[in-house]
Amino acid sequence: MKLSITKDQFLLGLQAVQNVIGTRTTLPVLSNVLLQAEDNWLRLTATDLDVSISCTVEAKVVKKGAGTLPAKRLLSIVREAANPEMDVEVDDQNVCTLRSGPSVFKLHGLSADDFPPLPKFDEKKAIVLPQEKLKGMLRRTAFAASTDESRYMLNGLFFSLKDHKVTTVATDGRRLALTDEEADIEPAAHAEFIVPSKAIAELARLLLDKGSVELRHTENQASFSLIPENGGAVLITTKLVEGTYPNYQQVIPRDCRERITLPREEFLQALRRAEIMTSDKNSSVKLTFSRNQLVITANTPEIGEARETLNLNYKGADFVIAFNPTFLVDALRALDCDEVYFELTDELSPGVLKINGPFLYVIMPMRTN
Repeated sequence: MKLSITKDQFLLGLQAVQNVIGTRTTLPVLSNVLLQAEDNWLRLTATDLDVSISCTVEAKVVKKGAGTLPAKRLLSIVREAANPEMDVEVDDQNVCTLRSGPSVFKLHGLSADDFPPLPKFDEKKAIVLPQEKLKGMLRRTAFAASTDESRYMLNGLFFSLKDHKVTTVATDGRRLALTDEEADIEPAAHAEFIVPSKAIAELARLLLDKGSVELRHTENQASFSLIPENGGAVLITTKLVEGTYPNYQQVIPRDCRERITLPREEFLQALRRAEIMTSDKNSSVKLTFSRNQLVITANTPEIGEARETLNLNYKGADFVIAFNPTFLVDALRALDCDEVYFELTDELSPGVLKINGPFLYVIMPMRTN
């Protein structure tokens, strides 16, 4: 394999794939990045056997071929290269020679044959979405996924592909976030599955505001092909979380007593200030609704107290309810609208945060003292 590539393109590819490479792995080849040179492009691939990422970048290929090289060391070499152009050559013994201006490096690699193959997907089952839309869906839901490894089915994002909609749901048992977007979905592509949080984090990192994404799936794998408007195509493939996702529809309240309109940014900033006066042992803020006013209070005996007052259009009965402020802050921060609607029934029933759009957030209350 022999090629020339710009430092910028090489860095683009390496930075796209490097996050899935583990520092401690039993298989040496999993510490390496696979390089595949064809025609006028170079594909870089990394995997931890659960999540794989490939990125295709432009290169001047003199001799086609493939090899694997230690990813972290290769990234360091490319990052520190003084010249904007690099020459890369891998011989039959998997030794790579990298030249950048006056610098020459020799890096020992492993055979491309040792690298785990990527799974195959049915081309007919592709669902296409604008990258910007999927990026927004992940931002509005993924934060609510559980990090408790004993509840492995909640350690990811639930995808439902049916009724001309892509729906994403995340929950940790104390809160639930849901959103959807319209999409053209063939009956053969209808499915429900759970994508693990690690793959979702990489997907959220790599999605752009322009271009499209093609989603494909099998019984136990999913792939996201990110097609930008100008080069640097990325493919993420992941194993799916085994098991059946809980029936999330059951926890969404159907009726409410009060529907209150709140200025999102003001509400968010007030909660963040009140949150300062909470602790790990006492992580709750009290929301007291009275005529045209919301008072947010946090009171932790060993720390102190905070009180915030918001003016709003509220004509209902006086009402007190407590929530974990972090859970409210996470949801409000994930939105970009001016107003949110808080639907409440009583102090022991879940609250529901909504917007003028396909999003809802269910949050369990905390007991008031």
